[in-house]
Amino acid sequence: MAKEEVKDLEEKTTVEAPVEEAAAEEVADKAEETPETFAKSGKKSKKHIEEVKAEEERQARKVERKAAEAAPKAKGATPVTRPKIERRGKKYQEAHKLVEKGKLYNLGEAVKLAMDTNPTKFDASVEVHARLGVDPRQADQNIRTTLVLPHGNGKTVRVAVFAPLDVCKAAKAAGADIAEDEEFLKRLEKGNVDFDVLISTPQYMPKLGKFARLLGPKGLMPNPKAGTVTADVEKAVKDSKAGKVEYRVDKQAIVHIGVGKVSFGQDKLVENINAFLDSLKAQKPASLKGSYIKTIFITTTMGPSIQIENIYN
Repeated sequence: MAKEEVKDLEEKTTVEAPVEEAAAEEVADKAEETPETFAKSGKKSKKHIEEVKAEEERQARKVERKAAEAAPKAKGATPVTRPKIERRGKKYQEAHKLVEKGKLYNLGEAVKLAMDTNPTKFDASVEVHARLGVDPRQADQNIRTTLVLPHGNGKTVRVAVFAPLDVCKAAKAAGADIAEDEEFLKRLEKGNVDFDVLISTPQYMPKLGKFARLLGPKGLMPNPKAGTVTADVEKAVKDSKAGKVEYRVDKQAIVHIGVGKVSFGQDKLVENINAFLDSLKAQKPASLKGSYIKTIFITTTMGPSIQIENIYN
């Protein structure tokens, strides 16, 4: 009897197995045919599910990127940095050989050497660079002034005057290139800045306020310290035409100024440099402790720098 029951059970199992498989396939087919449903909002909404997947992908990329960055990279050959002098032009290198390293030249020798080491074909400017012992952040140590060089600086200066009509006539007679009243404002409104120096009378300064963004970055805004805001416009025009220059200390406590051209010759350049150094000495702040003028260098536009003896402190 037991054998017959076992036999019946095996037959039922053999018949039911295909039936269950067919049922499972039918359920899978229905699932594929039935579109996936999402909630209107919440964690089961389509938007939230997509955002979660996107975040997971982003995190996976982030992990891959960090792993790639952490992986040891093959080191290439160490770059060879040439000395700065070797990166200069041939003419500069030849001129640099004429300057004795570490030597302090007197002013006459330095000027002559600067002229001899000028590597350019054009009439180069001669510049003086003086490093000061001041703190430009202190108001009383922020050096800024003007001077008239005895022989000018070799540049043609275009002078504009913004003043009343009667003052403009006198300015024109003194050599001003532009001297206008209200017409000058129309020129600025069009963005025409075809001048190097702008001089104005004190009462006309408020009218220039709205052009501060145009004139300020170019260094053309009239300033009482620079002598470009004055009642004596005629004298200011003559000074500007005669070679009046402005200098000021920069953030690194260095003063830069052009004192002429190579074509001036040694004597005129020495006179201009002495005039600048005398003016600079006169600007020494009373509150300064320690040395005022630390080092002085002379150079041409593209030539090597030459240090001079510091007897001007």
